[in-house]
Amino acid sequence: MLVPKDKNDLVSINQFDVYHLTEDELSRLTYEFQQWFEKTRGVVRSRYWLVFLFLRYTGARITEVLSIDETRDIDFKNSTVRLITLKRINKAKQHRVIPIPDRLISEYLRVVKLFPSIEQKAFKLKKNNFLIVFKKLCKKANIPSEIAHPHVLRHTRAIELIRNGIPVTAVQTILGHSSLNTTAMYLKYSNTEIQAIMKAKGLL
Repeated sequence: MLVPKDKNDLVSINQFDVYHLTEDELSRLTYEFQQWFEKTRGVVRSRYWLVFLFLRYTGARITEVLSIDETRDIDFKNSTVRLITLKRINKAKQHRVIPIPDRLISEYLRVVKLFPSIEQKAFKLKKNNFLIVFKKLCKKANIPSEIAHPHVLRHTRAIELIRNGIPVTAVQTILGHSSLNTTAMYLKYSNTEIQAIMKAKGLL
C-alpha cells in the first residue's frame, strides 16, 4: 500500500513511501477495537478482537491470520505462531514460525476462557466481514479511509520492528518475503526522520 507524500520530504524511489500508522494512530485504532469488543462482549466480537491483535503483532497478511489453526499453529509455551506463507515463488506449501508477545498469548487465553466455544476456531471469520468492521473502526479512530485496510498493520509492524533494531533479514523472515528487496522498502526514511535520528545519535 503506497501513498504519495510531500515530494520535498522523501528519500525514496519514485517519490513514494510506505504508509503506516503512527504510534498515536495505532493506539487509537487498538482502543476502538478493544472498546468495540468490551462494550458488547460476545463470541463473534471476540474473534474480531483476536484477529486484530494477531494482525497487529505478527505483521501477517489477513488471509494468513485467518488460516491459523490453534491446535497446531500456536505454541503457547514458547509464544510463537506458525503461519502459512501464502505468497510464494513455487506452489509448495511453506510455513514460517514467528515469535509473538507473551501478552498476546495471555489475551488469547483470557478471551477463550470468557468464550470457551471459540477455542480451536477463534480465527474462523470471513475476510470481507472483517474488512467491513476494520474500516468502520478506522473511521472512528480517525484513520484516513484510503489506508483503512488490515494490510496497513503489516506495514506498521514491519517499520516498528526495523526502527527498534530488528535486522532487516529477520523482518524478511517474519513477514514471509521471498526477496530482501521487498523488505528493504521499509528502510526508507523522510528527511525529517533522518534529521531526528542523527540528532538523537549526536551526529548533528
